[in-house]
Amino acid sequence: MGLDLESLSEATSGAIGSLVSTTVLYPLDTCKTKYQAENQSSHQRKYRNISDVLWEAVSTGHVGSLYQGIGTKNFQSFISSFIYFYGYSFLKRMYLKRSGNKKIGTKANLIVAAAAGACTVVLTQPLDTASSRMQTSEFGKSKGFWKTLAEGTWSEAFDGLGISLLLTSNPSIQYTVFDQLKQRLLRTQLTRASGIESSPEALSAFSAFVLGALSKCVATILTYPAIRCKVVIQAAESDEERNEDKQHGDKKTVSGALNTIWKREGLLGFFKGLQAQILKTVLSSALLLMIKEKVAKTSWIILIALRRYLFVTNTRLKGA
Repeated sequence: MGLDLESLSEATSGAIGSLVSTTVLYPLDTCKTKYQAENQSSHQRKYRNISDVLWEAVSTGHVGSLYQGIGTKNFQSFISSFIYFYGYSFLKRMYLKRSGNKKIGTKANLIVAAAAGACTVVLTQPLDTASSRMQTSEFGKSKGFWKTLAEGTWSEAFDGLGISLLLTSNPSIQYTVFDQLKQRLLRTQLTRASGIESSPEALSAFSAFVLGALSKCVATILTYPAIRCKVVIQAAESDEERNEDKQHGDKKTVSGALNTIWKREGLLGFFKGLQAQILKTVLSSALLLMIKEKVAKTSWIILIALRRYLFVTNTRLKGA
């Protein structure tokens, strides 16, 4: 099977979009993650809201620590997005080819997106775990990627794998909603313009931004309790917290995290930081999809030009 240039173009544009959005919003992501990771009853909390995390960094002179772990996070985002978009596009094209359908239905789209997400999670989980630990470390005390992973066993590098697999439903919901809204919007726009039911190649930057924000908002609300549990599982721990876990149960498992959140914070604890999560993920996904739509055209043209160049070169070599 030859190289799938369309899938490669989708993967490249998606990875670039992810890299840019992650870098731009990283300080917000750090504040959000540290706020979510704190798991104490209301009278013991260090952070009352997400702005307290930012104020701590400013007041202690560790503003630069808002970027702790950005290298690992960027690498993880780039690799994850590349694998996901390539897998999603490739599996989607295979489904359409084998089924003979011109469009993919909602159920099939969810299955394809979930399969691509599961492959991505398994391959990149150690990077995700390390970046979460680095972000939730005390300001000024974050360690490098290898030192962070070396503190635990190899199995601990896959902390939260089960819940990460569960959360593959998040991008599945997001991109299914985005694709459906995109198809309807483009069909409506072109029908109004020419009276012909067809689809142009790409959305405008503004339309992609709005649809990306809406689709991610829906996915985030539906999956947030699992997101909160994952952060608690992967968060860096102080010696005091480790001793407390030994006495009251390990929160590094899904059941342990659920039990800890319920006992310390109650039902509302499963939605702690929801506003910050929506703000960050909606902006991130909207930027990602907006950039992806614009980069996709350019990357496709470059790949086509490269394929033609290689074909011409190969033909000349054979004729020589």
